Parts: sequence; C-alpha cells; structure tokens
Amino acid sequence: MKIETIVVGPLQVNCYIVYDEKCLDAVVVDPGDEPEKVLKLAKSRDFRISAIVCTHGHFDHTGGISALREKTGAKVLLHIDELPIYLQSASHGAIWGLNITQPPHPDQFVKEGDDIPAGSTVLKVMHTPGHSPGGICLATDSIVFTGDTVFAGSVGRTDFPGGSIEALKVSFKRILSLPPDTILYPGHGNWTTVADEWRQNFFVNEL
Repeated sequence: MKIETIVVGPLQVNCYIVYDEKCLDAVVVDPGDEPEKVLKLAKSRDFRISAIVCTHGHFDHTGGISALREKTGAKVLLHIDELPIYLQSASHGAIWGLNITQPPHPDQFVKEGDDIPAGSTVLKVMHTPGHSPGGICLATDSIVFTGDTVFAGSVGRTDFPGGSIEALKVSFKRILSLPPDTILYPGHGNWTTVADEWRQNFFVNEL
C-alpha cells in the first residue's frame, strides 16, 4: 500500500489517495475541494480510482466529490448516519461563505467492519462517532485514517449538529487502544502515532 496526500481547500483538509503500487487501483479519502489536483495526480500516475470514501459529511471533506465522481465513475461511500449532514454540504458551505458543489447521493453505505479494497490493500471501516454521528476511520495494517476523530494533539469538535462529547470519548479511547506504533493520518494537520497521542493529546485526560 502507498499513500499520496493532497492538502485541499481553505480549511486545509488532507485528501488521501490510497493505492496498490502494483496494479494502481486506488481509493480517494475525503476529496474536500480542488478536485483538479486529485485528478491531475491520478492521471500522471495512471491510478484507477474505484471509490471515494467520506470519513464524514462536512462540506470541507465533500466539496470535490461531484467533479471527481463525474470524471472517474468511482463509487461514493458514506456511513448512513452521516447522510443528513452530507446532503447539506452546499448549504453549510454557504454559511461559511464558500461555494460548495453539492455532492451526489452516495452509491453505497458502509458500516462497522466493512472492507473497502484498493487492489490488494483493504481498508477496514471503523464507526467512530463523536465529531459527527456517522464518522468513520479507515484502518489497514498499522495505519488508520482518522478523519476528524483524532488529530495530532487534539480531537474533532463536537459542537456541530450531531456531535457528541460522550461518543467522541468512546471513539478516542478505541483509537488509542491500538498498538502504540500505529500511524494516524488525520483529516487536518500532520500525521502522528498512537504513542505520541498518549503523550501529547489533551483529550487523554477524558479517558
């Protein structure tokens, strides 16, 4: 498995392309904006994008989906509990003064334990509510894409509609129960590890 990171949009979202370097099958995680960047990289590397996965439905993580799906035909995957938020991507973006193209209806709903393949690589879905009700993380080998559940030194805010501090505590504990050397790729900011978060994340005090 290989990973390419593209930081997109005014809120600096980490969009990840996860791919099999042998067959070049790829999955895009959270294309929140600037789909042309994703498409340019995919074309230059001959990636075949089969799926677009949303860790959650907030507009800054979904704004590039429409164009990416149109150009690639990739299926859009989302947890069903996130659908109400996802369907308001454009209107929520407008509140922030941003012109967001409303993403298309998801092609498939994913749930806890589902597998999302990218060639020989498999991303395992972890339902991790708290920042939002249908938030998910994607785990493979010793790597987890955490969306806005866990950041380096922080966690996702819970004051948006559907957020829950109690649910976030459970999800956070679950992530920090993984092996210490597990690498965490968050929705914003730098990558980190479970061991680092035990040392530096203020939310550890909530456990």
